[in-house]
Amino acid sequence: MVMKKSAGEEKKSVAPDQCPVTYCMSKIGGKWKPIILFLISKGANRFGILMKGIDGISKQMLTRQLRELEQDGFLDRKIYAEIPPRVEYSITELGNSLFPIIGTMRAWGEEHMG
Repeated sequence: MVMKKSAGEEKKSVAPDQCPVTYCMSKIGGKWKPIILFLISKGANRFGILMKGIDGISKQMLTRQLRELEQDGFLDRKIYAEIPPRVEYSITELGNSLFPIIGTMRAWGEEHMG
């Protein structure tokens, strides 16, 4: 956090790349990631199940979001040597650490959505 003085008073400012909340939202924010994490945590662990469970998402977007969640360490991907190949996703320990935060966000949303 950087302190700046302006017109005789102290003012706090935070660069976006130094804000922990911005960092968190860059990892799990957006339209699809919270839904994907929720569905996988409830057992929807295959691509086809996720596609059916998320209205309006394209295959390309689901693929991209799953890859990002995997790269960031929130999901594990297991490929089974079958024909056709089967891929299953699971929540990692890091991913599980998000659920108290997501639960609080859900409760706030339920209270304020109207």
